[in-house]
Amino acid sequence: MPIAAAAASPLLEWRDPVYILAGFAGIIALGLMLVQPLLIAGYLPGLSAYRGRRVHLWTGGALVVAVVIHVGGLWITSPPDMIDALLFSSPTPFSPWGVIAMWAIFAVAVFAALRRRLGVRPRTWRIAHTLLAIVIVVGSVVHSILIEGTMETVSKAVLCALVLAATIKVMTDLQVWRKRAKLREESIARR
Repeated sequence: MPIAAAAASPLLEWRDPVYILAGFAGIIALGLMLVQPLLIAGYLPGLSAYRGRRVHLWTGGALVVAVVIHVGGLWITSPPDMIDALLFSSPTPFSPWGVIAMWAIFAVAVFAALRRRLGVRPRTWRIAHTLLAIVIVVGSVVHSILIEGTMETVSKAVLCALVLAATIKVMTDLQVWRKRAKLREESIARR
């Protein structure tokens, strides 16, 4: 829905194809953020827990690619604006939120790629990934809401609310902060 609304925006008439591609990559990235927590929690029908985790991994890779296209396209169309954004000296209020979310996405991707090699324990990974996911979601949602551009306001607000709701629901349901052994004990005690 947000992509269709953005595609119908009259603001696209004055933009070049690279800028349009960059903007749509940002919209796609936000849409992928809605799917990510649903995949890891196993809330999407037709996917086993194992397959959901595998798709979560690949969707995370697609998210990184979408962010690279988003930032790269904006860099091509306006390098001075991107330098200002990356140096946190941009006058636009949405820029710092996007930059922080971008670095958190890159950090979680690098951490995911190296976690086995570094011998990171599952609990440490879960907590670090969750903290970075919070930064990514909050930064991306604020970044999106503050931008006044081709993305239609209502569909953008609905998508942002869904991303926040899905993230909060999954983090609450999975109780990511608690030790797994304690959760297993409570689960057995309830039976």
